[in-house]
Amino acid sequence: MLVRRFLYKNGIRYRIHVKSLPGTPDVAIPSLRTCIFINGCFWHGHDGCSLYTLPKTNVAYWSSKIKRNRERDLESMVALKKEGWHTIVVWECQLKKNKQEETFDSLLRTLNVIHLENLGARYTYNINEEDEGAWKAAED
Repeated sequence: MLVRRFLYKNGIRYRIHVKSLPGTPDVAIPSLRTCIFINGCFWHGHDGCSLYTLPKTNVAYWSSKIKRNRERDLESMVALKKEGWHTIVVWECQLKKNKQEETFDSLLRTLNVIHLENLGARYTYNINEEDEGAWKAAED
């Protein structure tokens, strides 16, 4: 909910849990062809995170379960990439109060970069030799 409120407040419209996309992303932003996955640190095995520690009982089960979750996450991201979608992962620990502002700033910067990349792909400029001379003159 935190990420969704942030996106809406910043004028970014989205859809949630789009079943037609690989991995059923938590948030899909069709205008930017971007999916956001909000992953729990334990369930998705966030390396180096204090929230990800395997339980001391039934270790083989949990290890296998989390390994399969990671594999499925990767498969989803690869499939989305093949379909021309960008993916962003926001981890549970990044939404803690002391890191929230930094996370949201980073998310907004990333979405701006994606928007600019999409604009660049839409508009291509062919400069012929005459025009190139004009560009050089303007630089001098």
